Amino acid sequence: MRIVLFTGKGGVGKSTVAAGTAALAAARGRRTLVISTDAAHSLADAYGAAASGATHPGAEPTEVAPNLFLQQVDAQLRFEQSWADIQRYLLSVLDAAGMDPVAAEEMTVIPGAEEVLALLELRQHARSGRWDVVVVDCAPTAETLRLLALPEALGWYIERLLPIQRRLVKALRPVLNRAAGVPMPGDGVFDAITRLHAELDDVHELLSGPEASVRLVLTPEKVVLAEARRAFTSLCLFGYRVDGVIANRVFPTDDADPWRAAWVEAQRGVLAEVAQSFNGLPVHSSEYQPSEPVGVDALADLASTLYGDTDPLAVPEDEGPFRVTRSEDGGAVVHLALPFVSRSEVELARNGDELVMTVGSYRRLLTLPPGLARLRVAGARVDDGELRVRFAEPALEAR
Repeated sequence: MRIVLFTGKGGVGKSTVAAGTAALAAARGRRTLVISTDAAHSLADAYGAAASGATHPGAEPTEVAPNLFLQQVDAQLRFEQSWADIQRYLLSVLDAAGMDPVAAEEMTVIPGAEEVLALLELRQHARSGRWDVVVVDCAPTAETLRLLALPEALGWYIERLLPIQRRLVKALRPVLNRAAGVPMPGDGVFDAITRLHAELDDVHELLSGPEASVRLVLTPEKVVLAEARRAFTSLCLFGYRVDGVIANRVFPTDDADPWRAAWVEAQRGVLAEVAQSFNGLPVHSSEYQPSEPVGVDALADLASTLYGDTDPLAVPEDEGPFRVTRSEDGGAVVHLALPFVSRSEVELARNGDELVMTVGSYRRLLTLPPGLARLRVAGARVDDGELRVRFAEPALEAR
């Protein structure tokens, strides 16, 4: 099964491109699901009246054309399934503190819950075996990056702090209940957190696997390009493949009046920067349409023109942004693609069996496999957009 995610700065047309790619896949005989993790759902609008039934809360994926199904996630249902035990405990704590029940209900809804739960819905569909292709219309770039970083961040908490907290709560529950009058979390709460982490960890495994990739959608503007470059770096940091760039809303060059000619010239310069910035990745261009593409056929035509003779569902052939090579002396080198980054922008630290990598405002905790964890970090450098961390045998490094 092929999974393709689309993200980009808000307003660049990523939902249109995602909807068109899904429509084209379905037209070519692939059983396709298109799903949105964006709170501002617009896929049903893009497909037009044929998709009106797909917005019904709690509905199963709705067929909008042969082989093409749309799901806009019922976040409330998934929230109740995945967060209910944790929310009940939080409500009991706030009730004991005297908070108004309506205010307490609002306080226990986690920020970004809809996007998180849409990822869990994606996991459920990806593991179901029903689909040949799943296309994901992601939230704007910043939200998507925070979302895709969540499984690893939550994993660190679950694996290290949760067992300690569970033991402490069991030992202190009788004393704390009498002294503070605040209910302590039971095993059901801890189990719910562990289950939520396992599901999100599976999402990360799916989306960083060889059959999944991300496509960056941009418009030929310097500000948009700058954000796309940062997104490319951050996606690589967390192990996600980027297999292409979509340059959307490119002005046609023929018969341009003076106003449009100025835009054509400005876009030409930015497009040259796009080609240089994403050297090695296919860059697909889509001209500004004379009218808004709405409906399955119009979107499929747009995608067909966009991709031309290339296969929009081709599986990436590269090894991905993360790999490990072994050296003859028993050491190893960890390779991590970090495009547009210099050595001075990367901070590295070793904490037990973890390698802590910080690039800008993003930090990744990479748990080392046993074969690397026993080695020591012998050096690091950034060459040609790739971070290389060298590991050596302790005895060899000590000499």
